[in-house]
Amino acid sequence: MELQITGKNLELSEEIRRYAQKKIGKLNRYLPSITDSKVEITEEKTKSPQHRFVVQVTINSKGTLLRGEERAEDLHTAIDNVASVMNHQIERYKGKLYKRGKKTSRLKGELATQLSETEGLPEIVKAKRFVVKPMFEEEAAKQMELLGHDFFLFAHAATGKLNLLYRRQDGNYGLIEAEME
Repeated sequence: MELQITGKNLELSEEIRRYAQKKIGKLNRYLPSITDSKVEITEEKTKSPQHRFVVQVTINSKGTLLRGEERAEDLHTAIDNVASVMNHQIERYKGKLYKRGKKTSRLKGELATQLSETEGLPEIVKAKRFVVKPMFEEEAAKQMELLGHDFFLFAHAATGKLNLLYRRQDGNYGLIEAEME
């Protein structure tokens, strides 16, 4: 595991670098697939001393990024806290991989387990095809309500471009207009 430790607005002593290396380096025991880690230590000029030191850690594990940030009055405390947060992030990530691996059948074997571990994304379990009709926003809203969906894809009658109408949490509608490159 490659570990980069940088400082912003402060000079990092060798003792602080060793301490961060020791604490963040232990995370490799829990997740051996970590390829590189970045630790950024910042000293901010704030009124509240409990937020003076900020430690951000970003871990790359086979393309999956895990990130944690902690603030504290003391630099050692901030490093300890962010190491704890990253440990929790790793536990959650490994738990998701474990649960995903349990869902695969034995017939799929090792290949299915490897795919689910590298992707870490939900599967597409259903696909639909339908004709996109040209219409205006008001008609699309009526169609969406009739279907009982929270979103509706349509071609705008005036522009011919694809639009996505969706219901917002506040009950109103949102509109996404697609732009082709």
